[in-house]
Amino acid sequence: MKSHDANQVTLCPSSNRPELPNSIVFGIIGGTVENPRVTYLKKPQPVTDELMALAAPVTPAEVFRTATTCATNKCLHFDGSNCRLAQRVVEQFPIVEEKLPSCAIRKDCRWFQQEGKAACMRCPQIITDNYNASELIRQVSMPTTIGE
Repeated sequence: MKSHDANQVTLCPSSNRPELPNSIVFGIIGGTVENPRVTYLKKPQPVTDELMALAAPVTPAEVFRTATTCATNKCLHFDGSNCRLAQRVVEQFPIVEEKLPSCAIRKDCRWFQQEGKAACMRCPQIITDNYNASELIRQVSMPTTIGE
């Protein structure tokens, strides 16, 4: 999509592991059970025990949208050069934003670097711990093998 500084950290916007080093909260999950939506923070917040405790009694991923350094080849969604999850989100999810949402991690986001604003227009519907996920959401979120 665009050039990327080799010293710049690339972030995974769908991290479900806030305990990983350098994790940040960049959104708060709101909306309804049937139609959850992420509201983006103006400034990402570092993950702390105190912040994660605010999610109780539910999991932090039910309340917070977190990002961490992209794991590249250590991730089941990564094919060696691209995030297949980002590709599937853009190919299969509907657009849920009419204009580019304000997002503080965009310049470092793997999905934006790879898929551009098409990923951003779908991103607010991505909820990591979604116990009411549709069949489409379940299918898109499942890692595929290379060549599928």
